[in-house]
Amino acid sequence: MRRGGTLARQALMVRVGRRSVETGRAATATRAEVLHIGSDSVRTITIPAPGVPVELSVAGADPAPASIPLLPGERTMSRRASFALVNACTLSSLGLGLLAIFLAMDGKAQIAAACLVACVVFDGLDGALARKLGVASPFGAQMDSLADMCSFGLAAPVVVYASLADEVPQAAAAIATALVAGCAAIRLARFNVSPKDGRFFCGVPTTMAAAVLALTVLIGLPLPGMVQLAGVTLLAFAMVSSFPYAKLARLLKLPPWLWLLPIVGALLQPRMTFVLIVAIYLVSGPILWMRAKRV
Repeated sequence: MRRGGTLARQALMVRVGRRSVETGRAATATRAEVLHIGSDSVRTITIPAPGVPVELSVAGADPAPASIPLLPGERTMSRRASFALVNACTLSSLGLGLLAIFLAMDGKAQIAAACLVACVVFDGLDGALARKLGVASPFGAQMDSLADMCSFGLAAPVVVYASLADEVPQAAAAIATALVAGCAAIRLARFNVSPKDGRFFCGVPTTMAAAVLALTVLIGLPLPGMVQLAGVTLLAFAMVSSFPYAKLARLLKLPPWLWLLPIVGALLQPRMTFVLIVAIYLVSGPILWMRAKRV
């Protein structure tokens, strides 16, 4: 038959019994091996005796990747202690975020906002310690991202909702704070899979957005509730925007006289100075983006 060659490539071959590798003797007929020979690969399906699991192997397939250690490098007692210290800071941020939710539910929004500010401190501390002690790891990065989602993506919106629920319609507050949670999740996921830029953030960082929201509740801005709600919505969209925002290290290189303006303003009108600083920073992103487009 002319089709014999094609059929032979697709044939199933059954082999009963195996030859022992160790002894070279024929094994008893306790299982059969069914080989499917295709054009691309050879699949071997082992049909075992009763009670023996089925094994499937594909010739030429890549071996399973080895598991990634939680702490890369040497596992000395000193490095393990440093690794535990860094992750303790991350877990502290997570616990403070959970405490902020409980306090907000109990009507203590300002104390909850103070807990969020402490979350920001611990969030910055764990990264700085990990780099300084040389224990940065993929595990730590994932832990930090999950803690950020709890503290800044969930606790911060709950605190804002508790502080504005009596000033604005509850449905409007729920929608605005839900936007913050959703945009924080998108921002953190995008950060995990995107290349890093040493000079600018792509969108407002989740930590910075949560710090702004926490300070807004903590100092009690003299603004109408709907205006604050509009600012919360704008901040949510700024997190997932593609506008470049300068990092703190770049801001510290500004001329010293520029720092005098916010310092003097903070002494005279701290609340309004805070609003102006946040507004200028949010506007700086679109300005830098348009400037880059023109070059």
